[in-house]
Amino acid sequence: MNKTIELGTINQLQINRVTEPGLYLVSQNEEESVLLPNAYITSSMQVGDIIEVFIYTDSEDRLVATTLTPYAKKDEFGFLEVVDSSKFGAFMNWGLPKDLLVPKNKQKTPFVVGEKRLIRVVEDENSGRLIGVEKITSFLQKDTQHFKQNDEVEILLFAKTPMGFKVIVNNNYEGMIFHNEIFEKVKVGDKKKAFIKLVREDGKLDIALQKVGSKGDDDAVNKVLSLLEKNSGFLPYTSKSDAEVIVKIFGLSKKNFKAVLTKLISRDKIENVQNGIKLKK
Repeated sequence: MNKTIELGTINQLQINRVTEPGLYLVSQNEEESVLLPNAYITSSMQVGDIIEVFIYTDSEDRLVATTLTPYAKKDEFGFLEVVDSSKFGAFMNWGLPKDLLVPKNKQKTPFVVGEKRLIRVVEDENSGRLIGVEKITSFLQKDTQHFKQNDEVEILLFAKTPMGFKVIVNNNYEGMIFHNEIFEKVKVGDKKKAFIKLVREDGKLDIALQKVGSKGDDDAVNKVLSLLEKNSGFLPYTSKSDAEVIVKIFGLSKKNFKAVLTKLISRDKIENVQNGIKLKK
């Protein structure tokens, strides 16, 4: 349970009392309270229960709770859609009834309704409100030496380039996935688990969607075995199958798929049969 009520984050708070507009929730020290409006109340909620809520501000800048979770919380990035524009800023759909404002001076170029932009959610120092910022360079850290190859990370794909996709890593770092190392369908806006491939001298990160080296090989082997088991021990694919089909079914390049089959055959786990591969009993 939270000791204090924290703006822009998920809080664990206790239901303190029932009122006409909704439930009032309190922090552990009971020095702060916040309203959970009736729209988010369920019949299972009782006074004394501890529930998880997201905290933001209403139209009158009062703290308010919701059981909804936005697409991006404070100090996180989101790929958000522009839903309205005005002379002082643009409003983004971030998954809550009250849209997120990106002020004009926080935009790189004018926003157009219907397009999507990479936005950082921050607490405005002057107003105390949550706002969006498109000028993100200052939020990206370059101290990445603590990362090691095959560390698991969370990524957000935010731009497609001739080389690959630019990604945000763990909401704090910039990375890249190269096209020739992508063996599944991806698009800008996707959030995925991924792995560190290389830490560059400039602090940027090369990212892979599969583990690098022997650990990655083991994951690929287990994936092929799992698919065989789910399909009665037979799959209609061989090392001669079309490369695009291999990528679609297994998420592997044809070269890696061949290597996996060779490894499984050498371990006496599978055998080549007519038009496919088969689990050995």
